[in-house]
Formats: sequence, C-alpha cells, structure tokens
Amino acid sequence: MKFTTLSAALALALGSLSVAAQQVHQASEKAIKLAQENILIDTHIDVPYRIHNKWDDVSKATERGDFDYPRAIEGGLNAPFMSIYIPANLEFEGKGKSYELANQLIDMMEALAYRAPDKFAIADSVADVEKQFKDGVMSLAMGMENGSPIEGEIKNLHHFYERGVRYITLAHSQSNHISDSSYDIRRKWKGLSPFGKELVTEMNNIGMLIDVSHISDAAFYQVMELSKVPVIASHSSLRKYTPGFERNMDDDMLLALKKNGGVIQINFGSSFVTSSANSWYDRRDEAQDKAKEAGKDTTDFKAAFLKKNPFPFASLEQVLEHIDHVVKLIGIEHVGIGSDYDGVGDSLPVGLKDVSSYPNLVQGLLDRGYSDADIKKILGENMLRVWRKQRRLPKRTKIYAS
Repeated sequence: MKFTTLSAALALALGSLSVAAQQVHQASEKAIKLAQENILIDTHIDVPYRIHNKWDDVSKATERGDFDYPRAIEGGLNAPFMSIYIPANLEFEGKGKSYELANQLIDMMEALAYRAPDKFAIADSVADVEKQFKDGVMSLAMGMENGSPIEGEIKNLHHFYERGVRYITLAHSQSNHISDSSYDIRRKWKGLSPFGKELVTEMNNIGMLIDVSHISDAAFYQVMELSKVPVIASHSSLRKYTPGFERNMDDDMLLALKKNGGVIQINFGSSFVTSSANSWYDRRDEAQDKAKEAGKDTTDFKAAFLKKNPFPFASLEQVLEHIDHVVKLIGIEHVGIGSDYDGVGDSLPVGLKDVSSYPNLVQGLLDRGYSDADIKKILGENMLRVWRKQRRLPKRTKIYAS
C-alpha cells in the first residue's frame, strides 16, 4: 500500500509521537546487539519510488522518509529488499511505461551502490548477502512490487531477473494482466490469468521468488497449487486483527503457506495491524464524500477531519501480536519482517517509526520469551531459507525465446 503524507498536522503529531516512542521504548543492549550483529532482512522498503519522486541521498542522514544509511545501521538493518514499485493504473499497464519505470528504479539502486561502495552493494543471492554482511556492507536486494512491467512477455521476466530483481509481487492495488488484486472488486481472471499461471511456472524455473502480497484470495490458492517451491508474502499482516481486509492473510492461508514452506513478512503499517486504523481512512473518505454532496468546501477537509479524529496509530505490542499468532499457528520458521517503510506514509506504529527501530521489535520479542535463536529466524534466517530454495530448475517445462 502506498500513502502520501496525510497532512502537515499529522506530521507534527508524528514528530511528538516519535519523541514519545523513544521515551517509552528503550531497547536493551542485548536487543541492540541481536539486531546489529545478525543478518536482518526487511523484504519491503520503498526507497526507490520515494527518491524517484523527490531526490534524497539516502547514503547520508535525511530529514524525511523512513530509511537512510545512518538510521539503518543504528537499527541493524543490513539486507533491505528495495521495492521496484510500479503504480497500478491504466497509464502504466500495457503501454511500455511500467517497463521503463522499473528499469529507471533499478538504475537508481545500482547508482546508489556505485556512489557509496563502502556502504552499499547489490545483492543477487544469499551468498552475496552473507559475504557482504561479513564485509560490513549493506546488501541492496530488489523485489518488484506489481508485475505490470512484465507486459505479457516471458522475456521481460528474464530481463528483470538478470537486472537483479529477486521477487515479484504479481499485482498491486488493481488487477493486471497477471492476477486479480485483493483491492479490486473487478475479478476479471477469477484468480490468475492464463498468462499469470504460465508466469508462475517460469518464475519457479528461473529461481524468481513469487510474492503473494496484494493478490486476491483465489489467486493466492492458485499460486499454492502451481508453485513447486516456497513463496513469500513480502509485506502482509493478519486478517484475524483486521476482519474483512482481504489484503491481509487469514488463518487458512497461513496453513497453506506452512504446507508450501513459505514465509509471511509482517507489515508494520497501522492499517495492516489494527482494524481501527484500517477503517479510519474509510471513515475520513466517507465523511468527505458527504461534505461534497452537501455542497461544502472540502479544500482542507482532510486536515480538519484529522484534527477532530486523530489517527489511531498501532502500537509495537500489536505488531508483536501478529508475529505471535503466526508462530502459534504455523511455527517460528514461517514469519519475518516486511515493514513497508517509506510505503505506508505517516501510519507507522508507535515504537516502529523508521529503520532505526528494529531493536524495539527485538526487545518486544525478548520480553515475550522468544529465544535468541528464534529471534534470529525472524530477523533473517527464515527468509534466507526460502531464498536458498529458489534455484534454477535443471529442466524447464517450456523453452522461451530470450
């Protein structure tokens, strides 16, 4: 999910909340060491689109955004998956613009690594991540959010694999030529399109991770039937805590994910974590629509609504409840971190406001009785296990022209 800044008033509120969070959430030395001295993978950070819209040199401290190098080092993040995010709209779908934008965003990540080789390096494999971790360099892996740039051509899948993309979120907020979206009431394909089914098979063949975040329930179960290797949900949380929100995963889906051997990477955005935050946007938009119907001036409506109806930020403890539920239902081996930093706007939980905050999450896990070994699995080992299984198959089910 992508949000723009809600308002200047919310930004001010966030500032005070961030100070409060620093006062309330004090990670212990042990929690900080666990975060900083182990491979910490976050499978969804939206830096590429953020700096494409407005340039920020994230190799240095920045005043805006959720990610920069100094904060990431403070938080222990050493292997972020940078999201090659493509907007879901008719302007991009099937017109060459998705392909062009995806390549531009990849170029930006390569340029970032080139300009600061002492800080960043592109990571195409688990071996890269492990070597670069030992070398003290942050690995920049890449995942594509929205399969629109494939544009119905298997050769484009191969192209983006060669460019370093290691997972593809099949759809985003609208259904596309690959899959129905969980957000889209139009279910043209009743799951995956015929091309989408072909694409899933070829993603298995070449070792590209399949990301089931954003797609419809029907598409999810079709992927489960087709995929011969574990899949990921790169930035999803649980429907148990947000009833009716199809974008999150329900318990049956979690059980299917366990059978598949995959992993759900928990999204930190408040609207993914609690039903009260999830419904806040609907209440605001409904109130704005009613004001328009009544002929009222709605120029500053959102700021006024926010002032009267403060955004109900989730708490760190509520994020931990999502992790607890996954662990209790399907086991410690199937959960990790997919924060959606720089992708959910001003909606992050108290205590998890940016990439410096991972030690707070670790402290919360320690306080709930998680062992060091279990915490290391959540931080990165589970994702590394799934990534290792994405190997090029020796025999392809079909040969495609490059």
